[in-house]
Amino acid sequence: MTTTYKSNELLICIASRQMEDGTSAFIGTGIPMLAAALAKRMHAPNLVPLFEFGGCGGTLEHLPLGVGDSKTFYKAFAALGICDLMETAQRGMVDYGFLGGAQIDMYGNLNTTVIGPHDTPKVRLPGSGGANDIGSSCWKTIAIMKHDARKFTPKLDFLTTAGYLTGPGARENAGLSRGSGPYRVVTDLCLMGYHPESKRMMLLATNPGVTVDQVVKATGFPLEMAPEIGQNEPPTEKELHLLRNEIDPHHLYV
Repeated sequence: MTTTYKSNELLICIASRQMEDGTSAFIGTGIPMLAAALAKRMHAPNLVPLFEFGGCGGTLEHLPLGVGDSKTFYKAFAALGICDLMETAQRGMVDYGFLGGAQIDMYGNLNTTVIGPHDTPKVRLPGSGGANDIGSSCWKTIAIMKHDARKFTPKLDFLTTAGYLTGPGARENAGLSRGSGPYRVVTDLCLMGYHPESKRMMLLATNPGVTVDQVVKATGFPLEMAPEIGQNEPPTEKELHLLRNEIDPHHLYV
């Protein structure tokens, strides 16, 4: 183990560890790409990464700069299109979807549209892109976010992507598949999941050097607590070597 690592390297490693071998994952630009590339090298060689613009099953031997980069098609199973990939998720064939946002609430609903009133916003954000499709259609979604009370808010300024909506049963009542929905939230402070009954966000493990009290103070709503709060392992020497020398040798992200 090592203590010499950056916070974004830890974030990438924790996100990577959430992916299982033999599964498929919708990958977005940035940290999800590095996490997927690391997972394929460490413990999930049969992970199938899917990219919004059609890359299906690329090897991620070279880091793409975006979801439409030609590197997402390198040694891929298929070069498809955005409609093909969204249909694949709608058919229930995508296990994981990575998401981010400006705001997230206790039920994992996300806002990537506006801060403030919709018609006269303080900030206008990029919008949904494929996030609503990913959040609606993938079986498990993983949000990666910086952790502070402004982002982890009791009420969104705008609901862009559905999590568990208003709580138990609401997602299914809206026509979304039973058993799908938010799975994990990876932040610079901790790892969180969702309570199986209340569907509220639940603290699972803190990052090295972070206390439960710090997480609670940085969250704008009450958190559920796992029966035993763990601690996330720091990056291993192997993980750091792969990130710095093979996955991102030009240090675009790390």
